[in-house]
Order: sequence, then C-alpha cells, then structure tokens
Amino acid sequence: MPAQADEDDRTHESPSSGSGEPIEQRVFRAGHLSIGLTLPLLPAGQIVADFNEQIALARRADALGFRALWIRDVPLNSADYPDPVGHLDPWVLLGALASNTTRIALMSGAIVLTLRHPLHIAKAAISVQTLSRGRFILGLGSGDRPPEYAAFGADGDARRELYRRHWETLAAALAPTSRVIPDEAPQDAPAFFLLPQPPRAVPLLAVGSGGQSVDWIARHAIGWMTYHREPDAQQARRSMWRAAVARSAPGAFRAFGAALRLELSSDPDEPATPVALGYRTGRRALAALLRAMREQGTHHVSLNLPASPRAPLEVIEELAETVLPEFHRES
Repeated sequence: MPAQADEDDRTHESPSSGSGEPIEQRVFRAGHLSIGLTLPLLPAGQIVADFNEQIALARRADALGFRALWIRDVPLNSADYPDPVGHLDPWVLLGALASNTTRIALMSGAIVLTLRHPLHIAKAAISVQTLSRGRFILGLGSGDRPPEYAAFGADGDARRELYRRHWETLAAALAPTSRVIPDEAPQDAPAFFLLPQPPRAVPLLAVGSGGQSVDWIARHAIGWMTYHREPDAQQARRSMWRAAVARSAPGAFRAFGAALRLELSSDPDEPATPVALGYRTGRRALAALLRAMREQGTHHVSLNLPASPRAPLEVIEELAETVLPEFHRES
C-alpha cells in the first residue's frame, strides 16, 4: 500500500529547527550522531519511484524526527550501472520536498558539480534554500561514472581541476555577499548578480573526495560525507580527516558522515551481518553499531534502505520508535 500521510504530520513550525539554529548544526554536532534517509524509498520489485508515495514518505519521515532526506543526482541510466532506479531530477524533487516538509534537512548526495554549470547550481540552490526556509545543505560530488563525461561533452581527465574551479564559482555565488564569477568577461559585460540573495551562506558539503585532498576539503567544506567501510578502514578515514582538519582548519568544527546500506530484519535480535556498503541487522545490533560510530566520531549517517519485502513505511516507523530516540534525544 502507498504510504499515507495526514496534514497533521506536518508540524508547521519554523524552519531548520524549533530554536532557529542553522540547519547544518542540527544535522552535524560534535559528540552526537544524527540519522537521515536516502530517497527514493522503494518496495521490492519497484525501480521507478511513485512521486506521490515519495512525498508521503518524506512527510512521515519529517514527522517521525529523522534529521535529513538525501537526494541523489543521477543524470543518466545505463545497463552496466548497478543502480537501476529511475531517479527524479534532484532540483524538481527538492522543490517538492521543500513545500511538503517543515523541519527535516534537505540534502543533495550529491549534485554532480563537474557536469553542471556552477551558476545554474547556485540559482537552484538559492531557490531550494528559499522555498525550504533555510533547510538545504548542498552536497557536491564529481560523479562516479567516467563515461558520463563523454555523454555531456566534458573532459573526464580534467575533472579534478573542474571540480575546484566550479566550487570556487559556486561558493562565491552562494555567499551572503554574493558575487558572480563569469566564465568570460568582455569589456562591456554588465555586473551580474543572483537574486534572491541568501541571508547566510548556503552550506557546502563534500560528498566523496571529488579528486581533492582531504586538506582541500577541510578548508572549503563544512564536512566530508563518505561511503560505509568496514570498521577499521573507516576509523582510518576518520583519523585522516581529523588530522586534515587540525592542519587546514584549526579550531573549526568539520563534520564526518557516512552513507550506510541497511537491510533491517523483522527480527529485532538478528545480529549484524556485513553486506555491500552496510549491514543486514535487527534493530538492537543496529543501535550498537550506530553507538560505536558516534563514539568514534561520526556525526551523521544516511540510511539507504534497499528494496525489500518489508514496506518502507514499516521500516522507518520501526526505526523512529526504537532507534531514533537514543540518538535524537537532545531535541
């Protein structure tokens, strides 16, 4: 059955959080771990998302207290790509989510910075930030499929430099003192600017490395979102990240987050078994895993729920009832 959400699910509170804190501080806090969800949430056998179902599930996730909804940017599908899902355009979906949720953070994981013009990204990001009343965090990546570069007429070999250059243009456009850095500036070119101007800088999050060093990421991003790895390997990544932050952004807080594939068993006592990029587990072992991640310095986990016989609504309601309270009790 499609997920159902009543108007009562929407709290009609002020944006970001009840206290008006910046949305990135609600998602990423030192010593805390928050939990989000990756859309779409699909039942077994479905690869094309039903738009109305996804909006209903998003409303429910918002009402249940999940901290973030993550939206992917998958421009093209191909037979050799392991994800067969037909993803909606991220900006269209983010606009709809902005209008149908009230507290939950909206996050891109990630907009392909190297295949989109940074000024187009800036305009879209400002629009989502305005519609959501400050709940958008712009996650940026370089894409994970080199053949896509050829399809868009881009040079895949130049993606590292392109990522840095596009980031600079985007960050300038999204700053409170917004300025447009044109690709070319003829002598008679007018001084362009973007409207509406954001009241504060739109937070930029690195998703993956984009071919950059961790020191570069620490200087330019509010944090680093990466994939799940086995515990020892992930701890090495966290240590590398903390060292980079100490070198390149001394005294600043920089978040560390991970995307985790979760196959939640209906048996609450099922032990955790590793699967690709995550675990199959019952809720009790999941809580223990998340506890360990928090203690080791992970600030946010985005749960990717694969299609399974369990309805997505059933899974997120179980998580909200039995797992979220321990990790989101501060609010």
